[in-house]
Parts: sequence; structure tokens; C-alpha cells
Amino acid sequence: MKKVLTVISLLIFLFDTGFSQIDNDNDEPAWYLYIDSATVTAQRIIKNIGVLQTKLDTVALRENISTSMADVLTQNTVIFIKSYGRATLSTASFRGTAPSHTQVTWNGMKLNSPMLGMVDFSLIPSYFIDDASLYHGASSVNITGGGLGGAIAMNTKSSLDEGLAVQYIQGFGSFDTYDSFLRLNYKNKNFQSSTRVVYTDSNNDFKYKNYDKKEFVKDENDNITGFEYPVEHNKNGDYRDFHALQEFYFTSNDGSNFDLSVWYLKSKRGVPVLNLDYRSENSSRSQQDEQTVRAVLSWNKSFTGIKLMTKAGYTYTDLSYIYSGDDGTGKLSKMIHSQSYVNTTFAKFDIEYYLGKKWMFSANVSAHQNSVNSKDDAILNLNSESVIIGYIKSRFELSAFAATKYRPSERLGFAINIREEFYGNKNTPVIPAAFINYDITQNGNIKAKASIARNYRYPALNDLYFMPGGNDSLDNEAGYTYDGGIEFTASNKKTNLKGEITAFNSNIKNWIVWLPTFKGFWTPSNVKRVNSYGIEIKLKSDIDFGKKWKFASNGNFAWTRSINRDNPVNWADKSIGKQLVYIPEFSAAITAKLSWKTWMFTYKWNYYSERFTTSNNEKNTKISRLGAYFMNDIAIEKNMRFSWASISFKLLVNNIFDEEYQSVLSRPMPGRNFGFFVGIKPDF
Repeated sequence: MKKVLTVISLLIFLFDTGFSQIDNDNDEPAWYLYIDSATVTAQRIIKNIGVLQTKLDTVALRENISTSMADVLTQNTVIFIKSYGRATLSTASFRGTAPSHTQVTWNGMKLNSPMLGMVDFSLIPSYFIDDASLYHGASSVNITGGGLGGAIAMNTKSSLDEGLAVQYIQGFGSFDTYDSFLRLNYKNKNFQSSTRVVYTDSNNDFKYKNYDKKEFVKDENDNITGFEYPVEHNKNGDYRDFHALQEFYFTSNDGSNFDLSVWYLKSKRGVPVLNLDYRSENSSRSQQDEQTVRAVLSWNKSFTGIKLMTKAGYTYTDLSYIYSGDDGTGKLSKMIHSQSYVNTTFAKFDIEYYLGKKWMFSANVSAHQNSVNSKDDAILNLNSESVIIGYIKSRFELSAFAATKYRPSERLGFAINIREEFYGNKNTPVIPAAFINYDITQNGNIKAKASIARNYRYPALNDLYFMPGGNDSLDNEAGYTYDGGIEFTASNKKTNLKGEITAFNSNIKNWIVWLPTFKGFWTPSNVKRVNSYGIEIKLKSDIDFGKKWKFASNGNFAWTRSINRDNPVNWADKSIGKQLVYIPEFSAAITAKLSWKTWMFTYKWNYYSERFTTSNNEKNTKISRLGAYFMNDIAIEKNMRFSWASISFKLLVNNIFDEEYQSVLSRPMPGRNFGFFVGIKPDF
């Protein structure tokens, strides 16, 4: 590490002293121009009446090329990300709900797996997302149905800069980790092409102290005199991820806009060994491979008071999980080969109509045709016949939406949304939502918002048909969500402050849970009635100290109670009135940035309270709870501008206090680790 720091210091010194930077250190302006004062006014966006929305800014999405959307959501939102380790499955819990209760879209098309019902955010590079917004609770009805906790809408956008642009970033990190990012962009008046590529390669073999094992210390007489916890390394955790995103944008002379986005993913990931595994390192191997192609073609055009949009898309996923074990001869043989193929076609039509400045009407219809072929290629011999376990199912899903928004005055607004969803030969009841917002102050610096919705989520295909254990008699999960809050802004010449506090309450019945059976496999059932309630707080500030010193901060806090309110399953059921497993009651995150001229220092802080791994919230056993932990990361960045290019250097130190923690039981997490990134953008 000392060698790396020495090289970094030398490079910065050389660039600072050996080249001429385009940087004016003089704070005095070169010339003055006095103009008359002007008043700028803007119509408040009627489309977002009452919506509780968190927009992720570009800075958060562009922290570094090794950042996934799982990292971005952890640090910049109130969502709890349950991670199984570095570059492993990372799912979202929005307001104390399950991962399948967070609906996710990309350019308007659903990303939730029709087979699993959830999204792995570790497989979404943040450098591929240009715009991301969270819709809390009832506000998710604006995006799609089924978001009992909320929804996340992610989009790509065209660049504003015309001409040819190239950007390349190379990263080097601990555990033999290498990250590469390349973007090629060309834009003229009517056409744009954008190509983005991300490749990550890591052995991911970090060391950790294993507190789930003991090594006994013996004296010369072979008597046990004590014990110690062994230091082990993360086994079988290597990964190779490749992403490529190609986009085309075209604007015709009549104002029509055509967009095409194609995203290809290829991932090869080892599944890390549990720290309770006593087998030798080479006695087994688990690996998950995925290839996914997503494509969305869209057209939109605005007329006087009307906006029309159509979209069409396609997703193909080839997902496999292979477990190989010692067959008794010292060689590894394939024992499990779970193979799934998922095909989804997508279409959507959207219309918005504005009647003056007070009324807006909108409607859309979206359709997804899903086809899943899931099987285990481990063949069983029954009466000399070969049997493959799995299922092949298709399901058509249709969602119809209509909304009316009305602003009777500048300070008051109302909205009513109606959505209904059809799946297969069934449908959900009508999903209604109502919103209101009111500007408490005349200038709109303090606003009040409130919303209410009844929402439904239908089961995923695995819930219904997985073999063995699928349950095709499951009911829809149903929930009522209420929330309300205050949003405020304050600013002067050098300071901007924005904050929001929201209280929410949600009641969900027919919660789907997979439970073990006496037959030796698990099956889903509608067994829970859950009450989720709490408070969300967001605060953002920007301060200009002058002399090129600037400070920016972003903070989030959530108090979340997600309680099982169902009746006991039997006399021994102690889960009633207890917090759901893996849901922290308290979580918080702060990001602070201090910049001076071309330097920037970033500090990130995360906190999660204890999480229970058993439904009875037992505290007296080692495996029934995960302790609270704090996470601290820092980054130092230097940006330099030359006549021929812009160059940046960035040093990251993650987990600077070497915190020992777990996000999921028996899944090791890395201690202190480093990353160094070099970026270049030539000027043409």
C-alpha cells in the first residue's frame, strides 16, 4: 500500500508542477458587467402533485465505476439493502417490506424477475443509470402496481454535449480487483450514439476472523488450555462481470423522438462458502452464471397540451447455478445444475393531456408477456426412466392506469390515480391512490404532502410452480398504505438547505412466506399479516464558503417497525408482535463532500441497528441476531484540466476502521480495503 501511495503522490506532484493547468487561482473576476435585476418564475410541476419522491443526483450515481446500484441505494436512500457479501445477491427492503415488494423499472420496462419477483441490485452498475427516482409507498402506484413498499424508476438519457466525447477510467483495488469503464459518445443536432462498457474482475479473497469457529490450544500433554478464532479467507468468492450498453437517439424534423437502448450483461460469480463450512477448500464449488439482454425502443412527441409515448422492449435471461461436490474419488462432480431461461416482451402506450394550467389527465397501458423454463438438469433414475425436475410456464400481464390531477390554486393540488392489473386469467381488484399537497408558505418553501393507496401484488411464477414446493392456490398480497410529511427548503446567496420528514403506516395481509414442510422441502403460504410503520428523514445542504471552498452533504434516517400481526401458527409460535427477520429498526447514512479548487474529499457513514435472523427475535443465542454496525469510507480526488484532456485521480479507503460485521448470517464481509482510479477524457 505504501508503494501505491508513493506512486499517487508522485503522479499528482508531476502533473501539478510539470504541466500547465487551465486553472485561475485568482478569486477576482477578470471583468465586471452590471445588469438590471430580473425575476425568474416557473410553473410548479402538476404531474408530481403529492408524490413522495427521492431523486438520486448524478454525483451519487457517478461516485466510481465499481459502484453498483446496491451501493448507491445504501448510501443515499432510506432503503435497507440486504447483501450476501461483496458482489453477491443484494436485495432491497423498502419500508420494512420484502424484496419482491419493491418494483423496479428501467426505461419503463419492469426489471423484477417474473420467476423470482425481485431484483439483484449488485448487477446494475450505477454508471449505466443517468436518472433514478424512488417512489415511496402510495406514490409507487404512479409507476406500477405491486409496490407495497415502493418503486424505483431508472432511466438512461441522452447527453447534452454535442460532438465526439471519450471517457476511460481504470480502477485497481484490494483483493486483486480491476475495474474498467469506457464511454464513447457522439452527438449532433438530430442524432446521438452512446456506447458504455464496464468490466470487473476480482479474486475477492479477503481475510476475516471467523467467530463461528474455534481452534483449541493445547499444551505439550495434549490438554486443552484455551481457544482462538481462526483467520480465514473468503473462499470461492471470485467474480467476473461484463456490461455493455448501446444507445441511439434520433430527433426528426417534426419533433418526434426515437430512443433505442440495448444492455448486455454477462456475469460469472462464485458463491462464497459459509464461514460455518468445515470442508476443505477444494472439496466443493458453487457458481452462478448469468447472461441477460435487455432492449427498449421508444417514441415520443409533444403537441399543444398533449404528449404521446410508446415503448416496446424485450428481455432474455440465461441463469444457471451449478454445485459440484467430491464424488468420493477426490474429483468434483456436478450434483446440482439449476438452469432457467426467461423471455419477456414488453409494450406500453402513454398519453398526457394538459387542460390549461390547472388540470392534467394521463393514462397508460403496459403489457408484459413472460415465459419461464426452469429446470434442474441433475437427472434422477426412476424405474430406468430419466426425470428432469422443473416447470415451463408462460403468463401474460397487463397493467392499466389513469390519473387526474387538479390544482385549484398555486398552493393546493389534488390527484386521483386508478390502476388495475391482469395476470393470466386473473386480475387484481382496482388499485386506487389519492394525493394532496399544500404550500404552507406563500413562496412554497414549506410544503405538506399526504397520500393513501390500496395496493396488491400477485405471486411470482416460482411461488406458484416451483418444483418441489410451488403453491398454485396462493392469494394476492394486499396492503393499505398511508403517509404524510413536510418538505422545506431554505436558501440564501451561499447556502442551500432542503429537508423532508415523512411518517408512514402500512398494513399488508396474505404476506407470502416460504416455510419448511415435513416432506423435507419448502413451500410458500399466505401466512402473515404485517404492520409496517415508521418515520423517514432526509436532509441535504450545499454551502459555498468562498475562495473556491464548497461543502455538500446528504443525510438519511429511517425508523422502521415491521411487525408480524398474524395469529399464532401453533402454541409454540413466538413470532407474533415481533420485528420481521433482517429488518433493522434504525438505519442512517451521511455523505459529506468538501471541495477546494480541483480537490475533493468525501466521507461516507452508514449505520444499521441489530437485525434478527429468527422470527421470535431471540437475543440470547449467537445465531439469532446480527449486531449493529457502523461503516466509514473516505475518498480523495484530484481533477486536472489540460488543453488536450481532463484527468482525474481518486483514492478510496472503505471500512477505514476495519469494522467486523455481517449483513447476512454466516456470510463474511471485507475489512479495510482500498481502491485507486485513474480517469481521462480527451478534448477534441
